[in-house]
Amino acid sequence: MKKGWTIALLLLLIGGVGAYIWYSRLKNNAASEGGAFDNTLKPRLEMSNLEITNIDDDQVDMNMQMLIDNPLPVGFKAHKLRYTVYMAKTPIIEESYEKPIEVESGDSTLVTLPAKLLIKKLNTVLKTLDKKDIDSTTYGVRATFDLDVPILGQRTFTQSFEKRLPTYYIPEIKVEDIDFGKLGLKQTDVAAKVNVVNKNKFPYNFTDTHYTVSINGKQIAEGDQPEPILIKAQGTTPVVFPVTMKPGRTLGLLPKMLFDKKDTPFLVTFRCKIIDKDNSSAFSKSKMNATIRGTLADFKKD
Repeated sequence: MKKGWTIALLLLLIGGVGAYIWYSRLKNNAASEGGAFDNTLKPRLEMSNLEITNIDDDQVDMNMQMLIDNPLPVGFKAHKLRYTVYMAKTPIIEESYEKPIEVESGDSTLVTLPAKLLIKKLNTVLKTLDKKDIDSTTYGVRATFDLDVPILGQRTFTQSFEKRLPTYYIPEIKVEDIDFGKLGLKQTDVAAKVNVVNKNKFPYNFTDTHYTVSINGKQIAEGDQPEPILIKAQGTTPVVFPVTMKPGRTLGLLPKMLFDKKDTPFLVTFRCKIIDKDNSSAFSKSKMNATIRGTLADFKKD
């Protein structure tokens, strides 16, 4: 019986020494690779793609695709992921991902993390960079995984990465005028005159553009522009979206549109894809929705 216990302890010791040697080799390999994960052996994180999904008055909604790589000798499962996005060392997004994340040993997975970026917070950072005439800055992500089962005695582990990239500006859409042209009983011609402001140093295209115009809470027109619209770099691009409406949609609104512009709200929505010819990871193939609100009195006639 004692001999059996001795053999079992010896096998356990050999297994433990073997596991330690294997772990040490993996750690040394990680150290020899250098980079953001130098001298570490823990799950690694890197940005794969960023997709803008909506731009509203006060925030930008986006999806961040993150690649999680697990070089550990065991798999792990996290029930929560907390992450912070930095721009110029300043936190601009703080979110949490509540769905389970499970990665087997030696495997990787792609996770789409939703994020809401407040326009006010972004503009504060951009104004600081503009004052210093800085055209590139450091972007970073810091993520903390809350584990179901401890790994190496730890209930959580934190990973981060940084990258220096050009300063990116979110496309800004301004409605300069809603021109109703000739008002008639049979049809009314409408044109939404829009300025697209692009402060970035690269141009891009809007494509598959769909837009709607609502007056006083009632949608009166919609249209499509499938052809690409070139948005020039570091400038303002004027675009006119024409729509022909049926008479029934505006007839009841005519008195307010003509004589009560101050208290007549408008809502213009845009949906499009952003195509960057240089394949910028910030905008490439993003699906953008923009909402612009105001009153008809905002459109001052000369």
